[in-house]
Amino acid sequence: MNFYSTNNRNHTTDLKTAVLKGLAPDKGLYMPEEFPVLPAEFWNNIKGKSMGEIGFEMLKPFFCPTIPEDKFRAMVNDAFNFEVPVVKVTDNISAMELFHGPTLAFKDVGARFLARVMSYFASNEKEINVLVATSGDTGSAVANGFLGVNGVNVHILYPSGLVSKLQELQFTTLGQNITAYEVSGVFDDCQRMVKEAFLDSELNSQKVLTSANSINLARFMPQSVYYVYALSQIPQERWKDVVVSVPSGNFGDITAGLVAWKMGMPVKRFIAAINANRVFADYLQCGEYKPKKSIATIANAMDVGDPSNFARVLELFHGSVDEIRDLISSYSYNDAEIGETMNSTLSDTGYTLDPHGAVGFAALRDHMKDGEFGLFLETAHPAKFIDTVEKYTGKKIEIPSRLQKFAEGTKKTVPIAADYKILKDKLLNK
Repeated sequence: MNFYSTNNRNHTTDLKTAVLKGLAPDKGLYMPEEFPVLPAEFWNNIKGKSMGEIGFEMLKPFFCPTIPEDKFRAMVNDAFNFEVPVVKVTDNISAMELFHGPTLAFKDVGARFLARVMSYFASNEKEINVLVATSGDTGSAVANGFLGVNGVNVHILYPSGLVSKLQELQFTTLGQNITAYEVSGVFDDCQRMVKEAFLDSELNSQKVLTSANSINLARFMPQSVYYVYALSQIPQERWKDVVVSVPSGNFGDITAGLVAWKMGMPVKRFIAAINANRVFADYLQCGEYKPKKSIATIANAMDVGDPSNFARVLELFHGSVDEIRDLISSYSYNDAEIGETMNSTLSDTGYTLDPHGAVGFAALRDHMKDGEFGLFLETAHPAKFIDTVEKYTGKKIEIPSRLQKFAEGTKKTVPIAADYKILKDKLLNK
């Protein structure tokens, strides 16, 4: 299968190029030429299967035979070697817990998969440089997924002071082939600098650059798998009533869910649950996309004012806002509402939400219809946002041992201004 640019369907390339380049030369994002619909036999037999078994069948049409099936099966099983349980919160709302991987965040799924695909392609390339912007969990997942991978250097840009302490320590204490750039700016500045690097012909003539956030199709595509794996844990007779609420920032996660839907996942509808950065909700209301400067919130991983994957959402719905509205709604919550949701949910149900999961839960709580079954993504362990969760809930959060080891590390960063020329100089002289 080939992959085309969202800016020009006539610009196509192969899998290896799409993965290693990340961004198309015309600044577009790569998309598969087609999304095959999985047969009824697949859906009727997913109950009881592992995430690796489901992932192999779902992703095989896109990654094989470029990657031989036996090697690809091993990659998928190795990447998806942890559970994603569906946990009851209320009688009609359950959480898809995505924090049981190595860095306790949903991005472990995509980052671990990408690292294995990249390592496969890196064997025949000169040194590869992964360049990624993060508002939180992408940095830790990518850093830990690629740590020690031969032939790959990872460069992570993050906004100084706008990432939780534990998140920051997860990618600034590793060393080896991981370099963290602490940028004096916001996430959108980091993302802009990364995009400029990919489009800089001089830099690309000297360095092999690729992305590891949801710009890269091999990062966001595997995230489609956990939607289906979660569905396999819900009684099949309820599938037609399922409303999936996705805490959304850069829109890679919900795009992955929409890919699963394109491949035949039989759910009723989606909610893009957002914080005060309400660009997508405004788009659904007025039909015009108007990017804005991001606003800092307590759900910091969603602080994005110009979601990169909006271009992919448009592609999936042929650019029609009406088609998007038919399947997706969007609701925005401010910090006070997020905090209240964390507090009341703990009091009413005993379930501890992180700030991002709280947005997803609130959207279901407030906007589900009679007879619907809500499934929201609990994207990170509450301990990763310990100060915020404890502040609003009054509950003492125990830090898991996997996080505690990062808290004991020494932070090492390269402080830089939000200036692409400075980043370029660092990359060329490194």
